[in-house]
Amino acid sequence: MKISVIGCGGWGLAVSSLLEGNGHDVSVWCFLEEEYKLLSETRGNEKLLPGVHLNENIKFTMDMSCAEGCGIVVVAVPSFAVYSTALQLREHIEKDTVVVLLSKGFDKQNGYCLLADSLRKALGDKGRIVALTGPSHAEEVARKVPTAIVAASEDLSAAEMVQEAFVNGFFRVYTHSDVIGAELGGAMKNIMALAVGISDGAGYGDNTKAMLMTRGIAEMARFGVYLGGKNETFAGLSGIGDLIVTCTSNHSRNRRAGLMIGAGEKPEEAIKKVGAVVEGYFATEAIHHLAKDSGIDLPISEAMYKLLFEGADLNTVATSLFSRSSKPEFWQPGK
Repeated sequence: MKISVIGCGGWGLAVSSLLEGNGHDVSVWCFLEEEYKLLSETRGNEKLLPGVHLNENIKFTMDMSCAEGCGIVVVAVPSFAVYSTALQLREHIEKDTVVVLLSKGFDKQNGYCLLADSLRKALGDKGRIVALTGPSHAEEVARKVPTAIVAASEDLSAAEMVQEAFVNGFFRVYTHSDVIGAELGGAMKNIMALAVGISDGAGYGDNTKAMLMTRGIAEMARFGVYLGGKNETFAGLSGIGDLIVTCTSNHSRNRRAGLMIGAGEKPEEAIKKVGAVVEGYFATEAIHHLAKDSGIDLPISEAMYKLLFEGADLNTVATSLFSRSSKPEFWQPGK
């Protein structure tokens, strides 16, 4: 199958390598000329994927017409660029083209909507959208480390088409119909990874880390159900699975930024040092705005907003979390 990958970050390159290895005709669209030249000349990006060589069959281009005639087009740009990129992509795809969303996060420009909604607004009646999400560090997928992920879409045949195109001996794909839950899990887990990084950087401990991860998934599920997702989705790969890998791995940009913030760095300085998009920072702002009139209890997300955007003191925020009124552990939707 002819497939184009729109975006040449680490995840876009890892997926390009996977798809080419599966026998597909793969082209990769680059936004910056310097990226295009680097990839064309060296067949890799040592900063993003150390030691990974991309097969000569993969074609690099700066012309988005590479998407024309493709059965699948993969969108692998940062969250803030999804809408603007999709506007350009629209003229190059057909109504039945399957558009795979790899990006995780929210679109501030369109009212902090989830990115599948942002894609739909930009593409209009073009494309059948599938969100591909779950615990999948690009560095490991590129090295063929066993990985499982979810293809979520209201269009089951589109999800199954993605499943068939991507699956192989080290990369397992499950289909799912809950796009909202799958996407929200992929976006909110970045907030929790930042929180865990801050906790570790401040020297709290394993008990605190376990608390933040466990109560974090409960928070994600509460808000996911409020938005229309399914509670059980957050017990799967796009929920707890993605949360675990992002909170515990040093591949995680969000965790690395959190470690520096917890050790005393200003958030802006830590994000700059990471040198790549720290999606949890932007997701924290989005959740704050989306949830402010919802009545949904999101204590960790709100604590993160105070730390990152209001300059609150870490110890004060931690104390306020533990000073909240006592309640049962388990929450039931609708109660």
